[in-house]
Amino acid sequence: MKATIYHNPRCSKSREALALLQEAGADVAIVEYLKNPPSRAELVRLYDRAGMTPRQGLRMAEDGAKSVKHGDAEAILEAMMIDPLLIERPLVETDKGVRLGRPIARLHEIL
Repeated sequence: MKATIYHNPRCSKSREALALLQEAGADVAIVEYLKNPPSRAELVRLYDRAGMTPRQGLRMAEDGAKSVKHGDAEAILEAMMIDPLLIERPLVETDKGVRLGRPIARLHEIL
């Protein structure tokens, strides 16, 4: 099984998700999204596959989220393009779908 994880190595949840994928025997492509942010189109595609809205993918704990948390999807996506730290993590994609690994157990749905 192939998997892609949009990963922040400084995040414990992201590290847990990566470990889960590796333990499951997945061939994991790691995208450190703070260094290599996904494009707007890629985020839209991922959120569509996950059945999520950009607001659901917004990392509310970040200061930058405060100004856009009540905005529309376009405003939120624009903020994520400017500051990828606003993208909630870990976001994982396999052939079975895309899930935000919060809680990590949700990743079992796509393994």
